[in-house]
Amino acid sequence: MPLTHIALRAGKPEGYRQAICDSFHRAMHETFNVPEDNDFVIITEHEAANFRYDPAYLGMVRSDDLVFIQITANNTRTVEQKKVLFHRIAELLGENPGLRSDDVFVSLVEVEKENWSLGRGFAQYA
Repeated sequence: MPLTHIALRAGKPEGYRQAICDSFHRAMHETFNVPEDNDFVIITEHEAANFRYDPAYLGMVRSDDLVFIQITANNTRTVEQKKVLFHRIAELLGENPGLRSDDVFVSLVEVEKENWSLGRGFAQYA
């Protein structure tokens, strides 16, 4: 049950944002075995003054097309699965909407299963 927040610079058209969501969800489905109907994503857009990044940190060449992707998910995946996920996200976002891999910044926040309530006040995974 991942919950994802994607942040990007303001001004991209709806189709571009939708392509990010679709490619991201495909990567999650293929690598983390996330079901097709398990699609919970928040996109926020930020003006330049509120979207800071270092364009060269760790040897990257980042541009204003940078996207920050923060995934909150159960702590049930292996290091290898995480590596495959990160690679696949960058690969698919490169295909559609055409992001450069240096502009794909992913953070995975892992939580215990009992820390979710998906509605009705229940801890569905506890």
